[in-house]
Amino acid sequence: MSASGPEFTMSDFLASIAHVVRPGAQRPLVVHDEDLVEIPPGTVPNPTSLRVAGTLPTTTFELFRQVIPAGESSDMQRHHHETVHFVIAGDGHSEIEDEVVSWRTGSFVFTPPWTWHRHYNDSAEHPVEFLTIENSRLLGLFGLGRRESAGLVAMDDLEEK
Repeated sequence: MSASGPEFTMSDFLASIAHVVRPGAQRPLVVHDEDLVEIPPGTVPNPTSLRVAGTLPTTTFELFRQVIPAGESSDMQRHHHETVHFVIAGDGHSEIEDEVVSWRTGSFVFTPPWTWHRHYNDSAEHPVEFLTIENSRLLGLFGLGRRESAGLVAMDDLEEK
């Protein structure tokens, strides 16, 4: 399995995840920004860009670099895993179930398990950039991973909460 470049495939990467992940040539201790693997456009039902640090030898959590373009948002979604977004750059707000919270560069945004949520970039000029950390690998080891998207709807537009 290739760690990056045209030979890298997400299916090979996912198949390589085992209960014990040891560092090595394919699972290095350091992954550089240029080595992050972009999740193919259209895979995520929103205009954000997601790049995964998937070759790190983590067993229980996953790391992503996420960009929300100016004036855009993520989709309304919920999932079984916990997520923390560290705001690298930008400011915006999030709908998390019945709460609306504001955040800015340097903030940490927590999304509890199985809560509807959506993140908004409040700038009309600059993108928002997150370091996204989630414990999805841990839940995946137990076969408990689940994710749903309601698309680009607001909390008030959800048919079922």
